[in-house]
Amino acid sequence: MNNTCNIHLRPANREDATSFIGLVKDLAEFEKLPPPDSAAQARLIEDAFGDHPRIEVWIAVKGAKGEAVGYAIFLETYSSFLARPTLYIEDVFVRQENRSQGVGSALLRKAVELAHERGCGRVEWTALDWNTHAQSVYEKKMGARRMNEWLHYRMERSEIDAFLNQDFAGS
Repeated sequence: MNNTCNIHLRPANREDATSFIGLVKDLAEFEKLPPPDSAAQARLIEDAFGDHPRIEVWIAVKGAKGEAVGYAIFLETYSSFLARPTLYIEDVFVRQENRSQGVGSALLRKAVELAHERGCGRVEWTALDWNTHAQSVYEKKMGARRMNEWLHYRMERSEIDAFLNQDFAGS
């Protein structure tokens, strides 16, 4: 992307780790959640830039110095019914002072472009129920559909451990 604000998108690399973690912390603050602790930060860096990446990080940089102003995390899942991969958008975030400059839209467009190039049958993501601005962008500007018939479930590490420690012998 190249506009009057001199913002460019590119795949992030290990040299971007500090900026990437800073952006993730800013997202946590925006979402009123605790930021990743130092162990989680190390895992994020390894999962993004290690020998066997689990996530793909794109970064939006501004100006000649390449200041990081936003990022997106993508990963692939799979649709057995379509027999095609799905590009899942885990995060899209732009720092407050750089919003309304097309950065978020460019990151979303990059996700759709990558999905198309890779032969994906879908692009999927979630939105917080209180983030009505994002919902409006997704539905009105992008033409995305809210999936009301699917319920989103989650097990965090404590629930995973508890489930795996259950005795199912008599079930």
